[in-house]
This record gives sequence, C-alpha cells and structure tokens, in this order.
Amino acid sequence: MGRQIPPEGVAMEPVRHVLPAGTVLWRCHEEQYQAAEFNPNVAHEFFHGGRFDPTERDPYRYLYAALDPVTALSEVLLRSVDYGDDGVRLIPWAQASRYVLSALRTTADLSLVDLTTAEGLAAVWQDHWLIDTKEYAGTRYWVRVIRERCDDVQGLWWTSKRCRPRTALQLFADRCPAEPLDPRPQECLRLSSPQDVREVNRLLAPLHAVISVPED
Repeated sequence: MGRQIPPEGVAMEPVRHVLPAGTVLWRCHEEQYQAAEFNPNVAHEFFHGGRFDPTERDPYRYLYAALDPVTALSEVLLRSVDYGDDGVRLIPWAQASRYVLSALRTTADLSLVDLTTAEGLAAVWQDHWLIDTKEYAGTRYWVRVIRERCDDVQGLWWTSKRCRPRTALQLFADRCPAEPLDPRPQECLRLSSPQDVREVNRLLAPLHAVISVPED
C-alpha cells in the first residue's frame, strides 16, 4: 500500500477523533523545548527524521504526545533498543538525560485523523503500512497528502508501535488554535535528575526497560 500513488480527483474523508478540551497529555521532549512548545525543525524529505515529521515541502511546527506517560516515554526512548542477556532493555542515561517528561492539558477540542482502525486507515487510502513501516520518507509524504486534502484537520491519532494498543498523537501548530496546550509544571520529570529517573524506571519496569542511573 505504501508505494501507491494517491488517487486524483477523489475527496479524502478521514475518520475523525475529537480530543476533548481538558484532556491530559504526556510528552517526552528534549529539555531545550518548553513543555507546550511546538518543535520547529523539519526533516529531510528522504533521510532521517521521525515517522510523521514535516519536511521543507510542507513545513510546520509540530508536537508528539500520548495519553499516558509510559507511551510517551516508549515512543522516544525505546527506538531500536535491544533486550540484553538479562531480558531487560537498557537505555543509556547519557541518551535519556536530554529529555523531560511533561504533562499538558488541552485548552480546546482538537480534530485528529484517526489511524487506529482499518476503517480509519482506509479512509486515507492506507493500511497498517502507514503506522508500522520503517520507510519514513513514505510516511512523511503521506502526511503531506493528508494535510493537502484535509485542510481542517489539526493532527494525527494512531496506535503506538512501541506501546500497543495505546495511542500516540501529533498536533499541527498551524491548524491548532492559539495556545492549545496548558502545561502542568507540577507533573514533570527531568531525566537529567537521578531521582526523577528512578520514578521513570518504575513506569518502564513492566516493559522490561530501564534507564541506567548514574552513581551518586
């Protein structure tokens, strides 16, 4: 399905998922960004970058998040991490320490393209390839197609590859209202802090994953 060219002259009518105002989201983000700050960086059209990152062909600020902290952590920290001889996935603290786990609350209803079901994927002329493949050049292209055909959608909603069957999401800054997210600073864990890492490791333990904690 991923190699198919989108049909011309056919209206795309995606299945919508409405994220209600007041929904608590979790985001694992680099410390250089504020909790509610959208990422301004664009990926190369063919190389590097994330599954649904924008490119120079359609640049926009974006933000990845999830409905629970474990999914938010998994989407960022468990990429290409193998199990060790003890059956545990070890995440180097030097890698993890760049990140912060932040809670946010939506300030408005947000309309997302639902990619969590066969029906939702079929509505944008796709199948599981879109959310499972490692051919990110193709998935980035398809998001551009979705945005071109559906100029009122405010983001994407899909099944997390690393924390099934939970969901992950992406918001498009140029389609969202002003200040769509309200930070919750009392719910924040800095992975540069050994004390906070111990709390994060408690969250990751059921997934047989752990961040190495530096010696005191």
